[in-house]
Amino acid sequence: MSDATPATDPATPLGADVPRDGSGGLAFGVDVGGSGIKGGIVDLSTGELVGERFKVLTPQPSTPAAVAGGIHEVTEHFAWTGPVGVTLPSVVSGGVVRSAANIDKSWIGTDPYPLLAGVLGDRDFSVLNDADAAGMAEDAFGAGKDAAGMVMLLTFGTGIGSAILFHGKLVPNTELGHMEVGGVEAEHQASSKVKEDKDMSYEKWAGHVSKVLTAYENLFWPDLFIAGGGISRKAHKWVPHLTNRTPVVPATLLNTAGIVGAAMAVGARLRP
Repeated sequence: MSDATPATDPATPLGADVPRDGSGGLAFGVDVGGSGIKGGIVDLSTGELVGERFKVLTPQPSTPAAVAGGIHEVTEHFAWTGPVGVTLPSVVSGGVVRSAANIDKSWIGTDPYPLLAGVLGDRDFSVLNDADAAGMAEDAFGAGKDAAGMVMLLTFGTGIGSAILFHGKLVPNTELGHMEVGGVEAEHQASSKVKEDKDMSYEKWAGHVSKVLTAYENLFWPDLFIAGGGISRKAHKWVPHLTNRTPVVPATLLNTAGIVGAAMAVGARLRP
């Protein structure tokens, strides 16, 4: 047992006929966040979960060893023996964790692959940034599934996460929330946290978002923006107020996007 604490929404047990080894077009994704570690089995042909997701609380402190224990607990819940894809709220480049947002700073400089192998044994792993995973999932199975060309996912939350996909191919670790727009970091003027902290109306906040989106589109010329994060559920209150030229649509996969994207990554043997 790990020191991660089970959440109150355990998954319904799966039937004995569901493969647990990565065969049958199935893969396993785990989405690590600051408050929870959630995972599930994904049908790679549809992007849908097979059964329900399972979640444990992220251990505190969220050190690499403790989080690896939580990942083990999630996979063990499903008796999963096959490859595992994992998202982290981090830049993952050259197989090394380069940053740590909402997880313990001891993750920085960690090679997650031997860490996971030490807990889960000899199997394939993919570890990638959480926004990149969500972008992959939304592009393939969600709001971007019928879009062509360049698709940009932006998650509006405490900060702004980003993912860029061109004809379905990921450009990893873009971190556009840290780009300066008018001398101020984008996420310091257009995250949903800023809206809450400054008690902005949706219309006023949309003006800040428009400024940031215009800067992004002037550099990258995307064909579609997908807006993620909790505030995307209220897209009808602010998207109509946007003034940038590129269409903006709300994300559709929501809480499953990270799990699905992580499963897609390990299915494709992606290692950023």
